[in-house]
Amino acid sequence: MVVFKKLNKATKKKILLIPAVALLLILIAFTAYNLYFLGKIFPGIYIAGVYVGGKTPSQAIELVTKNIQVPTGLTLIYQNQNFEISDEEIGVSYDFIDSVMAAYELPRTGNILFDFWQRIKLPLSGKNMGLRVSFDEERLGKSLSIIDGQVSTEPVYPSLKLVKKEVIVNKGKAGAELDLALARIKIGENLAFAKDEPIDIPLKTIDPSIAQAQAQQYAKRAEILIDKTLNLKFEYQTYSFKNNDIFALLDPKDSYSDKGIGDLIIKLTSEINRPPQEPVFIFQEGRVREFEPSKDGVAVREDSLREIITEGLKNLESSGQTAILVEIPVTRTPSKITTGDINNLGVRELIGRGTSKFVGSIPNRVHNIVLSASKFKGVLVAPGETFSFNDILGDVSGLTGFKQAYIIKEGKTVLGDGGGVCQVSSTFFRAALNAGLPIMERAAHAYRVGYYEQDSPPGFDATVYSPHPDLKIKNDTPGHILIQSNVDIKKSTLAFEIYGTLDGRVASTSKPVVSDQVAPPEDLYVDDPTLPAGTVKQIDYKAWGAKVTFNYLVQRGGETVYKKMFVSNYRPWQAVFLRGVGPAN
Repeated sequence: MVVFKKLNKATKKKILLIPAVALLLILIAFTAYNLYFLGKIFPGIYIAGVYVGGKTPSQAIELVTKNIQVPTGLTLIYQNQNFEISDEEIGVSYDFIDSVMAAYELPRTGNILFDFWQRIKLPLSGKNMGLRVSFDEERLGKSLSIIDGQVSTEPVYPSLKLVKKEVIVNKGKAGAELDLALARIKIGENLAFAKDEPIDIPLKTIDPSIAQAQAQQYAKRAEILIDKTLNLKFEYQTYSFKNNDIFALLDPKDSYSDKGIGDLIIKLTSEINRPPQEPVFIFQEGRVREFEPSKDGVAVREDSLREIITEGLKNLESSGQTAILVEIPVTRTPSKITTGDINNLGVRELIGRGTSKFVGSIPNRVHNIVLSASKFKGVLVAPGETFSFNDILGDVSGLTGFKQAYIIKEGKTVLGDGGGVCQVSSTFFRAALNAGLPIMERAAHAYRVGYYEQDSPPGFDATVYSPHPDLKIKNDTPGHILIQSNVDIKKSTLAFEIYGTLDGRVASTSKPVVSDQVAPPEDLYVDDPTLPAGTVKQIDYKAWGAKVTFNYLVQRGGETVYKKMFVSNYRPWQAVFLRGVGPAN
C-alpha cells in the first residue's frame, strides 16, 4: 500500500487499466461466443450419446434421427430367466424434436446467472441428455407385476398356533420382491438413452422374521389368552374370536397387528354394511301392497371398531376376564321412503304398459331375461327423479347369476354374460313411451334383432351395456311411479307395467318410417379346425340395414308436454357360418 502511494499518477492509471481491459476482453469474447452460437445448440451437449453442440435444431434433429437406433423393447434378466417387454406392449413413443429443443433451451432459461454458468461449464464438463420418451405407466405396471409374480419369493410372517394346549411359534422367514421404483428408473434410463442392453431385475428384501427373544415374548402373550374369547355383537348376530383367531391379532414386534385387525374389520364390514333399502311395493287389486319393508343403511365405524378391538384385547391380556362382549359401532342411514309412506306416494292406477315376445330364445337367454326382469319388480321413482336402467340392473356377469347367451359386442354377435338383458330394456322403453314419460337417454341396437320385431314394428328397441349406453326416463308426474315386471315363460312374453297418477296426458307414437335400406353382405364362411369336416354351424344371422324414425308426442289438454323424434340407424348384418375342417368323428 505504501509503494502504491509513492507511484505517480500515470503509473497508477496504467495499473488500474489492466483489469478493466481484461474484463472488456472477456466480455467481448463471451459476446462473440454467444453470437456464434446464436440459433445453435451450445457446445458440450449430447443427446443419448450423440454430440449436437454447434448444430442448429434442424441439423440436430437430422443428426439424432440418423444416428440413434431406438430399441424395439426391453429385456429384463433375473438369474437364468429373461423377460421381454415390447415397445408396443407399453406404448413407447419417442419425440426427437422435443428432445432437440430441450438441448437447445438448456442454457437459455432466462435466468441470467444460471445461463451464464451453464454456458461456461458445458464445454468443460459436457452434458448427455436423454431422449424425450413417453409410455403407458399403467401397462408397464401390469407387465412388471407379472414379472414380480415370477421372481419374488413370499415372506413368511411370524405366527402362533395352539396345538394341544401348547403355543407353537413360527418365527417367520425373509422373502424378496421386485423393487418397482428402482426398476422403473432403470427402464426409464434404458429408454431415454436408447440402450439396447438387458436390465438386471432389482429385488428388495422383505424380512418380517423375529429373533428368539421376541419369539419367546410372543408366545408368553398368547399363553395368557388361551381359551379367552372376544365377542363382537351387532343386532342379533354375535361374532366370537378365540385362541388362533385372537393370536392372529397380536403383533410379534409391537402391541397388536394392524394387518390382523384390518383383515378382521374387512370381514365384518363385508357382512354388516348395507345401503339403505327402499321399500319395494307391488300394486294389486287397485292398491299398493307391501312387498319388502324399508331398511336403514348400516356402515361400520371402522376407526371406532379398531379402538374397541384393541381395548378388548388389552383387557383380556391384563385381567382375569375370560370373555368380553362389545357392541360393533355403526352409522345408520334411513331410507328416503319408509314403509309407512305407502298411502302418500300417489301410486293409484296403471299409466303405461309395454310388452315383447322372445319366442325361440335359447334357455340361457330366457334365464337372463327372467333374472334381469326380477330386478325391476316394485321399483319406485320419485317425482322429478331420473330413472337409470343400468343403475337398477347392476353388475351383469357370471358372478351375479347371469349366463352366457348371444350379445352384440365390438361389431360381432358373440356369446357373453347377460345375453337377453336388452329384451328387458326394450320392453321397458315401450312401457315408458306408453306412459308418456320423457325419455332422457336411449340407444338403438347395432342391427335389427328379430326378437324385438315379433310383436312390434322396427325402431322400438333400446340397448344397454354398463356404464353406457343406458336407458333413462324422467318421472315428471305429480306422484311416485311404481315399475312392475312380469315374465310368462310358457307364452314367451315379457311385460312392464308402470303405475302412478294419471294427470290427463295422452301419449302417441307415429308409424315408423323405414328408409335407406341396405341388403346384408354375402354370407361369410370361416374354417374352424375344432369342428369335424363337413359340419356347418351358423353363429350370426343376416339382417337388412335401414334407418328407422318415429315421432313421440305427449299432450295434455291439447298442449304439447313433450315431443321427440327417435332415429335408429341399423347396420346391414352378415350371416356367419363356421365350416368344419377338422378330423371327422
